Amino acid sequence: MALEAEAARITSQFEFGDDLVNKAVKEFQRQMTEGLEKDGASLSQIPTYVTAVPNGTEKGLYMAVDLGGTNFRVCSIQLNGDTTFNLTFSKVAIPRELMVAKTAQELFAFLAKQIELFLQTHHEDHFEQHVRRRMTMSSPEGFKDEHVFRLGFTFSFPVQQVGINKGTLIRWTKGFDIPDAVGKDVCALLQDEIDKLHLPVKVAALVNDTVGTLMARSYSSPGKTSTVLGAIFGTGTNGAYVEKLSNLKKPLEGEYDTSTGEMVINTEWGSFDNQLGVLPNTPWDIALDKASTNPGIQMYEKRVSGMFLGEILRLVLIDLLKNPSVSFFKDENSSSNDWKSTTNILASSSIYQQWGLDTAIMSVAAADNTPELATLRGELEKQLGIYSAGLDDAQAFKALAYAVGRRAARLSAVAIAAIVLQTGKLTDPANKDEPIDIGVDGSLVEHYPYFRDMIYEALAKIDGVGEEGANRIRIGIAKDGSGVGAALIALVAAGMEKNMSTADYLGELRSTARNLSTVPEDTEATTAD
Repeated sequence: MALEAEAARITSQFEFGDDLVNKAVKEFQRQMTEGLEKDGASLSQIPTYVTAVPNGTEKGLYMAVDLGGTNFRVCSIQLNGDTTFNLTFSKVAIPRELMVAKTAQELFAFLAKQIELFLQTHHEDHFEQHVRRRMTMSSPEGFKDEHVFRLGFTFSFPVQQVGINKGTLIRWTKGFDIPDAVGKDVCALLQDEIDKLHLPVKVAALVNDTVGTLMARSYSSPGKTSTVLGAIFGTGTNGAYVEKLSNLKKPLEGEYDTSTGEMVINTEWGSFDNQLGVLPNTPWDIALDKASTNPGIQMYEKRVSGMFLGEILRLVLIDLLKNPSVSFFKDENSSSNDWKSTTNILASSSIYQQWGLDTAIMSVAAADNTPELATLRGELEKQLGIYSAGLDDAQAFKALAYAVGRRAARLSAVAIAAIVLQTGKLTDPANKDEPIDIGVDGSLVEHYPYFRDMIYEALAKIDGVGEEGANRIRIGIAKDGSGVGAALIALVAAGMEKNMSTADYLGELRSTARNLSTVPEDTEATTAD
């Protein structure tokens, strides 16, 4: 009973009640507005220069590449115009030496070579045509004798974006360290290497993964209305939504299409309320932040994303193990264990190591509703080296994991509700009875049992949303934002090109022609040393 009471005391500290949820929604809206008005706010509200979202009728063949970590993916996507698409892709590991290369050219030459190999393998007809290119400039449609691929470049590192296909690298993360690239336009770095290989490819758009999620969902979602929000709830968390240009008060560099009156905004909501004005802050949140690589920032993400939930739970479990007044994962003798054994924890158990508890085991705990919690107890042994855990131990583990997960879901509802309210869709007479479509991706929304149910439960309690509004909010999985979504942003970029004056457009194509016209006699292009 002492363990049950102590577990209940701890779980109560993770309660995030309806009043606190509503308070957080109002603060999220305030910080959204602040981020639209000036730089340096908690919510960065980064303009993406994407000014339209698809409706499912778009057609065409586009390319996408994704440099998100240790792998590089190249895709081609045939949009069929009926909300469906066909996707072809290849993936290659980035050699470790290129992640720490002396020059940016070394890495980007490798990336361009992978694009060339992909074209040779999957689009041989287009690839071969580029050595026999004859260009015509008779119309803004450009190349008549060949398809020039518009390419969306998903680049999952911090960049300062100044155009739909322009962005300078702020810093590397994820094990990359190439100082030469910092401060340079990553799209230009890739385009330069593509041009050296004389490939029929134009880097048309720089893509954030949340924006890609928004685009992919909007293309494939059912219904008349377009998607308003793309969100990631996985290892990390972030969201991008469609905002009125009239609400975007801070100055914008670069060119963009004003005809839609809208622009997609990348919120970077992981840093919401770094000041901890409304976010919950338990002793375990404090301990996690203090031991993290970036203390004091990304405070919302540290309470919501899968990367951190397991660590919060692990810190709670360690405190319970150290508590002499409760018997947790230990037995006086076999009679106090329902499996008539004694619980043992391996000295090498990852429960004693930072980040040693994978959030995935919380999903197991949530899904196991059997009387003996046998599945969960098996995973405790398999993943954490905790042998013969008693039923009371497993019940305490399940209750604590549920409390951490439920708080994350309710905090997720805060961001969703604030953005839905910001769009005004719930009260727009022209949008009456239409669903408010939201695209989501990530392990929490895909694999954590009841996570979306807990989000909906919180949405129904939020002022201005309520049960009726929550029933209109449609949260759907949007896969492959870095592929299909990136291709769709390339499509938007191509549309922006057509809105340029004919003279400007032809000038750009002539410049591209000069880059592509010097074709070597040997058709086997090679990368620079």
